[in-house]
Amino acid sequence: MKILAMDTSNHPLSVALVEDDQLIAETTLNLAKNHSVYLMPVIEKLMAGASWQPEQLDRIVVAKGPGSYTGIRIAVTTAKTLAATLKIEMVGISSLALIAANVATINPDLLVVPFFDARRGNVFAGGFKYENNRLNNVMPEQHVSFEELLIALKQKAENVVLVGNITDVFKSQLEPFDSSKFKIAPASATVPSAYQLALLGNQETPVVDIDKFIPNYLRVTEAEAQWQKLHPGESKQSYVREV
Repeated sequence: MKILAMDTSNHPLSVALVEDDQLIAETTLNLAKNHSVYLMPVIEKLMAGASWQPEQLDRIVVAKGPGSYTGIRIAVTTAKTLAATLKIEMVGISSLALIAANVATINPDLLVVPFFDARRGNVFAGGFKYENNRLNNVMPEQHVSFEELLIALKQKAENVVLVGNITDVFKSQLEPFDSSKFKIAPASATVPSAYQLALLGNQETPVVDIDKFIPNYLRVTEAEAQWQKLHPGESKQSYVREV
């Protein structure tokens, strides 16, 4: 199976071509770049380098969020367009699961908690464990304050490995907690790999209706939140129609 995998849900951009679980080509840019400008050229360059034609692809795998609103939309829109145009399979994988996969197999006894800075002291986070040769979500993905996350994790029986960017604010919030309870993954573990994304996507069932596939934002946009305040009781569909 030939897979094109892509992730632009956060700061890095990662694209890979994978065939039968073997990495053919991969590019990861951990730079402050405009993903909408760079994604397609990176895909085209990798395809040309591998001498692959679009019609040879069997599946598209995309990181579906949470993360940056704009970043998520870029990869998801690209993936949906390619999958629909080429009439091939598409799979969406959690952006948090993708990061968790970097460390989950190293020590299965640890609860792996990847997180992304969601600003204003909040994070997108979830809990994962590698069990029965699969990465499993054992703590729901959520939008929560970092401090509340730590308090909840303190109650868990397992020790925890945090995978994310520990800012000075987050570091100060960690200090009161038992250091033996929380381990911090190295910075290298916070960078997504589209190769890993393809491997995760190869295990999942494809999307049934590509048109209806939506990203996992975990929170509404500020514009939508303001609209809901002005239109109490009206559905999200009403907001979408108005926009």
